[in-house]
Amino acid sequence: MIKLTKTSKKRIVKICIFFFAFSSFSALLIYAFSKNSVYFYTPTQIINKEAPVEKYIRIGGMVKKKSFKRKDNSLKVSFIIHDLDKSISVNYEGILPDLFAEGQGVVMTGRLINFNTFVADEVLAKHDENYMPPEVADMMKKKEDLKEKNDK
Repeated sequence: MIKLTKTSKKRIVKICIFFFAFSSFSALLIYAFSKNSVYFYTPTQIINKEAPVEKYIRIGGMVKKKSFKRKDNSLKVSFIIHDLDKSISVNYEGILPDLFAEGQGVVMTGRLINFNTFVADEVLAKHDENYMPPEVADMMKKKEDLKEKNDK
């Protein structure tokens, strides 16, 4: 049987406290990161019910031509975004970026209230005539590749 001295008992207690504190800190850090994660979805993924309803998410696509509507004397706007396949309605209240336009790529953060309507808190538009948000560019390229494959 091993006999523990007063010094070794103190060391064991200190080690146990250190591991408990480290474990608690790690758990809190992981929890905080998971709560602040914002996942990107396309209109097709939303229509296919892959996106969570009432959670803070990011969506992107192209603003459909002739879909933009502004309510009189307010900052409330609505428009439709699409990804060459599916489309979803977007509601936003606020000042839109200067470069926001129909037929252009946008990325928005906000909440999905159902699988057809998204309420945006923030709208980001393209920066210049050659720029498209990476998520939207990847999504559009995949859609075009699938279309080409299906046409053959």
